[in-house]
Amino acid sequence: PIMKAFIDRSGCIACGLCSQICPEVFRMADDGLAEVYVEEVPSESEVDATDAMVSCPASVITVE
Repeated sequence: PIMKAFIDRSGCIACGLCSQICPEVFRMADDGLAEVYVEEVPSESEVDATDAMVSCPASVITVE
């Protein structure tokens, strides 16, 4: 199964934690908010992507 990550950017507080935990999937966009920049989470990044979801203080990340 392919994992995909999503961010509800309307609730993003721009803390940058997800891009620090899993830079293979998340980055800070030009507007200062986090974004998902890969369509599918690489298999070797699944644990980090899940950690980013759990660690997000605004709870706006979904990984499924």
